[in-house]
Parts: sequence; structure tokens; C-alpha cells
Amino acid sequence: MSQPSAPPILDFSPFYREDSQAKADLVEQVRKSCLYNGFFQITGHRVPLELQQRVMNCTKRFFNLPLEEKMKVDKNLNSFNRGYELLRSQMLEIGTGPELKEGFYIGEEIPEDHPYFVQKRLNSGPNQWPPTVEEKEEFERTSMEYYHAVFALAKDVLAVLALTLGVDATYFNPLTDGAVATMRYLHYPAQPKDGDEKLNRGIGAHMDFGAVTLLLQDEVDGLQVLDMPTGQWLDVQPVPGAYVINLGNLFMRMANDKYKSNIHRVINKSGRERYSIPFFFSGNPDYLCKCLPNCREEGEEAKYPPITVEEVVTASYKESYGRAEKYKEEMKSKLEATPTVASVGA
Repeated sequence: MSQPSAPPILDFSPFYREDSQAKADLVEQVRKSCLYNGFFQITGHRVPLELQQRVMNCTKRFFNLPLEEKMKVDKNLNSFNRGYELLRSQMLEIGTGPELKEGFYIGEEIPEDHPYFVQKRLNSGPNQWPPTVEEKEEFERTSMEYYHAVFALAKDVLAVLALTLGVDATYFNPLTDGAVATMRYLHYPAQPKDGDEKLNRGIGAHMDFGAVTLLLQDEVDGLQVLDMPTGQWLDVQPVPGAYVINLGNLFMRMANDKYKSNIHRVINKSGRERYSIPFFFSGNPDYLCKCLPNCREEGEEAKYPPITVEEVVTASYKESYGRAEKYKEEMKSKLEATPTVASVGA
């Protein structure tokens, strides 16, 4: 049996060229990755390295702000998942502590008269921008320039995924038209060297909620993917300019579990600060997720009933954030129930 290897690094540029054989080879490599563990990295895309560097600088500038400044854009000030998220807010892995990361959520600018906002659709509303971040106008401009560049790349990735299923590259246009996506700036403080690794996850072991995720890493490692056949955790080493691509539960559901949404986590044992920018592409909230072409053997039933994008993703959010709140309440109750020891005078 061959040794497991980390997700492959694929050259995505044939998608944009006229070389039909090179494109067919790329499609086959992506198909094999989806069947195995749903993870791969891509280079040769159209997001400029210079833009990636600018947006990573924005990430660091935001998290360098004092806590009271970050809290001015607390995402709990709205109901549509925009703004700052405190350390220890989310808990994706049962049996761990809430996660050692802080975040800043950005999405498409949805004005308050937009139907998505009026109807309270998935993660839809105006962004909250930090008022005192250094070079505020450039921060906002770069953030949205990058958001739209990666949104376009996500559509290209879904076009290749369609080709892996033997359908036209335009198959997912109804999913991508009017799609909702969420970008997160993430900061992982260095984990305590003497801390309990199980309780101090950067992100606990989990599978993503939506259709596809595109992750930009800085130079600090920490991302690990579970190799299901062997049970080993494989490090996903940062590659300058590359995106780590993985399928989410929504896509696996549509693929009738044929393609994988795999378990992954972050443990920052580097002794350094770690920054990353995941881009979670969910899709049009009304898109009906049902079994995709060529994902069932003859006579095989679909494993899941049809369900909308909004229903799938909303339920997953509630579960992970609710788990963190429950854990905190349990810890608070235990502390309140612990008797204090009075000092005894001599």
C-alpha cells in the first residue's frame, strides 16, 4: 500500500488555454482528488500575487488593532454574519475547547433595499468596516477587489468540477448566479507550547458547510487534512500564490457522497502568528441541491432529498456556534458550583 500524500498541487492554467489535452488532464486530476479526499491546491490561476500580498497586509492591519477598536464592528451587532469575531467564538470539534482564532467576515456589499437584505437571506447585508484601521479607504477597496477576484476563481473551479461530472462547464451557472459567498480574515495566535493540544485547536476537526472553499495561506503552516484510508493527519504546506481548494458538505451531498468533503483542522504549533483568508462559496440561496448527473449507479437511489443552499448552510452555522455557547455555559456553571476555599488564620 502506497504512503498517503498531501493534497496535490495542480496547474490550473490549462483551463484558460486552448490545449484540449492539457485541460482534459487537469479535469482528470481534479476528479481523482474529489473522489479521494476532496482537497487539492492550484497554481496558474488568475488572481494576481500582488493582490494576494495586499489583502494579506490588510488582514494583519486589522488584527493589529486594539480589541476595543475591533469590537466596534462586532458581528453580533447584526444578524447577517459581517464583522469581527472574538477568539473562542466557534467550536467545530466536539470534545475540544472553543477555537483559538479570531476572524473578520466580509461579503458582497448588499444594500438595505436589496431583496436579499429585505428577505433576510443567507449572510446578506452591508459590510461593517473598521473605522480606525490604517489606510481605511485602501483597506475597503483592496478587500472588495480581492473578494471579487476570488469569487470569479470559484466560478472557474466549479466549471472544472462540472467537467469532472461529464456535463458542460456551464452546468453550475444557476448555482453561481446570485451566489452568496463569505470571506474571512483569520488570525491564529501561537498556541501555548505547554497547552493541551486537544483543547487548543486553531480550528477543530471539521468539514466545511458550503459548496467549495478557496483558502489563501500565509507562510506559516498548521493546516492538516485527514487521510481517511490510513487515519493519518497530513500537513498542507503553504505554497506561495497557491489556493487550497476543498469541497464542502453541500457539494458532497449533491454528489451523493461520491465526491468527498473531508475532515481538516488547524493546529498552530509554529510559535508564530498565523494568518489565512478562506473564501466560502455557498451559492444562490434558492438553488435546489439535488443529486448531480453521473453520481448514481444504475438503479441507485439518491441518498438525500432536495434542499436549498440556504437551508443547508444556515443549519450548519447554528450547530457550530451553538456548540461553543453551550460549552461556555457549562464551564461557567462548573466554576460557579466549585466551592471557594477560605483562608484559615494562624
